[in-house]
Amino acid sequence: MTARLGEMTTLEAHEAVSTRTVVLLPVGAFEQHGPGLPLATDQIRAEAVCERVAASLPDDVVIGPSLPVGVSPHHLAFTGTVSLRPATFVAVLREYVDSLAASGWRRFLVVTGHGGNNSALGTLAQTLLHDRPDLELAWTPLTPLASGVVADMGVSEVHGHSGEAETAQMLHVAPQLVRRDLLEAGTTRLDELDATGRLARRPGHPVLSVRYDRLSPIGVLGDPRRADAEQGRDIVDTITHQIVDFVEEWIAT
Repeated sequence: MTARLGEMTTLEAHEAVSTRTVVLLPVGAFEQHGPGLPLATDQIRAEAVCERVAASLPDDVVIGPSLPVGVSPHHLAFTGTVSLRPATFVAVLREYVDSLAASGWRRFLVVTGHGGNNSALGTLAQTLLHDRPDLELAWTPLTPLASGVVADMGVSEVHGHSGEAETAQMLHVAPQLVRRDLLEAGTTRLDELDATGRLARRPGHPVLSVRYDRLSPIGVLGDPRRADAEQGRDIVDTITHQIVDFVEEWIAT
């Protein structure tokens, strides 16, 4: 049987409720990813990871509906970006969860390819603890689960959005969508940023949010030209392993 809920019949979905008890919800963003990566990069990566997790746990999970638009106001200066307000994003995902809970599912894992969704996902998790203590919702980003692999890549001093790690992942999961001839370095050094930009890229907390056109004129942090598909495979494999390990332990509780 397919892992994708949308490819099941209602009878197959009814059967899956009792056996495949964790619903994966891939969420992403519809936002600029520089001149060489598609607008749907974050959704493509989230769905690819969910497919791999489902392949590793074919009897335990289903892949629910995707949410391809996320919280991206920091990218609105770039053409094609579409953004949801955090409250809208939370409300839509809440409707997903409530609908699937009405069918009998109780455990949900949101896999987000976009870091801008993180705060909203934390809000959703806390809201469900208050409103629906019978449900369990977990969420995870992607690239931070493979931080060791990324560090070993020798990334730029400034890196992240549309940079080495993200491009490597796309070269692995969707190479046909990477415009290799258009890839170019964005901001790679802290001394290329103004004082506010440097403060925004300071690791840890406090956190200062700024628009990405202030950080890079092309919306890229790092040098995507240095990425390759083998690095992307290592990142995606590590992410998948971490999520599979979590789900297996979750199911066992």
